[in-house]
Amino acid sequence: MTQSLIQQYYTYNVLAEWRRLVHDPYHRLELDTTLHFLEQHLPPQGLVLDAGGGPGRYTVELAQRGYDVVLLDFTPANLDFARRRVARLGLKRRVQGFVQGSIVDLSQFADGTFDAVICTGGPLSHVLDPLDREQAVGELVRVAKQGAPLFVSVMSRLSVLVVVLQISQTELGLPHFRQLLETGDYFGGYGFTTCHFFLPEELRGLFTRPDLDILEMAGLEGLASHQRKEIMQIARNPFRWQSWLDAHYATCTHPAVVGTSEHMLIICRKK
Repeated sequence: MTQSLIQQYYTYNVLAEWRRLVHDPYHRLELDTTLHFLEQHLPPQGLVLDAGGGPGRYTVELAQRGYDVVLLDFTPANLDFARRRVARLGLKRRVQGFVQGSIVDLSQFADGTFDAVICTGGPLSHVLDPLDREQAVGELVRVAKQGAPLFVSVMSRLSVLVVVLQISQTELGLPHFRQLLETGDYFGGYGFTTCHFFLPEELRGLFTRPDLDILEMAGLEGLASHQRKEIMQIARNPFRWQSWLDAHYATCTHPAVVGTSEHMLIICRKK
């Protein structure tokens, strides 16, 4: 039931999800900060798995940079959209496959297939069962080559509590708010689909494995989280915007910033 709800949500929001990361300067922080760390840690070339990649925003970005990519997603509507977009942009030779599937089961791929694995935008947050989350991480690691980097971003529990405070105060005191506070689990019904929101130590613990080195963690919106109005204002002034970006990249890996950012990214390397 949970999987069907998630698939239904993204089926009806394909275009919105495609546009989300480029909608405005605030939302671009998630995209640009992710790309910033990808550029730092990706190998110069190779085959990348975009696991849970939705309508293919990162697939397109990587293909345009010369990487070969396989896009995997749970929602057929996302894959159909991505096929059309890739064809329109002339990137078909770079995208090696559009595969329907779940990050919990990557059995269609052999061990050590990919030179890098990304799982960005929060697919792991849509895995509600803790054992399934462990299995998903194991699968992402299994299909990566030795020495390959892995990039996984999730949605933050501390940040979503701020969202409730800012725009959904009527939810305070309701049972699902207490559950969100105590467990990070959210079962839908208030504007979003089923989701698990992470604490930073929880995310780090999930990737603390003998076959991985954790390289760093980052808050993708950083100190700007929930400051949409202010970011929109300074983005109009190139000098101020660059000054803020400099501050953002200088602080986005600070543990306090990672935990309170809307999305947090963990970067690992397979031993």
